[in-house]
Amino acid sequence: MKIKKPDYKKSLRKCIAEPKKKIRLKNFDTEWVTHEALKNSKSEATKDDLKEILIKDQKKLSETQELLAASHKYSILIILQGMDTAGKDGTIRHVMSGVNPQGCDVHSFKVPTSEDHSHDFLWRYEKSLPERGRIGIFNRSYYEDVLVVRVHPDRLEELPAEIGPDTNGFWEARYNDINTFEEHLVRNGTVVLKFFLHISKDEQKRRLLDRLSDEEKYWKFSISDIEERRYWDEYISAYEDVLTATSTNHAPWFIVPSDHKWMARTFVAEVITSAIEKLGLSYPVFSEEEIRRFTEAKKLLENE
Repeated sequence: MKIKKPDYKKSLRKCIAEPKKKIRLKNFDTEWVTHEALKNSKSEATKDDLKEILIKDQKKLSETQELLAASHKYSILIILQGMDTAGKDGTIRHVMSGVNPQGCDVHSFKVPTSEDHSHDFLWRYEKSLPERGRIGIFNRSYYEDVLVVRVHPDRLEELPAEIGPDTNGFWEARYNDINTFEEHLVRNGTVVLKFFLHISKDEQKRRLLDRLSDEEKYWKFSISDIEERRYWDEYISAYEDVLTATSTNHAPWFIVPSDHKWMARTFVAEVITSAIEKLGLSYPVFSEEEIRRFTEAKKLLENE
């Protein structure tokens, strides 16, 4: 049976971290799919159907991106977070492969440099924000500064003792900084789309073993992946705090079930496309004088 494109509008609420509500990730199914056949993604027939769905999503996203660029009114900031192996790189590669690379920038933020630590924690991210008409993707983001450093406090930048992490309300203040920052972006025409790619611990184990079972995938593996896995529960707790504190009406979190990669990718593509469509954008309207000049230019070219 051929799989039809999932209707995400009916199931979107399942994946939104409701603002002002305590988030428990155990209540969000990592394996949830809109169609049971999607779980059998290893079969060739299902793979072909899923690829066809994704191609359609890519085409639609390409069309909406062109409209975004032409109107030059809004920018789109896409934030991807998730545990190691959650599929951030694959989501970017597959979902965004159809867009015009001249209108899309991807930023992967590594360990902060000494220069980064000499500024406030948002500084290095502000420099990479997308311009109007463009899509910017943060593969990891400023949320690392309330996730990784929450689990590993020794990685926090050096701060005066009176305002450091040992003071009351330090992390809550950082959440507020992020919320205020994102509200500022939204007020200035940036649509903030935040995706937490939610995988199970068993699925992460399977993906790590897959990398270690194929020499051509060794390059994807890092010993730190195993070391960080020991902190799984701590990361889950940190993510729950982040999702609870920073899912807002102006920039909600989407908790994307990601044990099935194709489900996650088509879901992300649909959300991005829908967000751009909701902006009600249109192509520029030209004056009669401008149209006259375009007509003259066309004639000059045709008569060369």
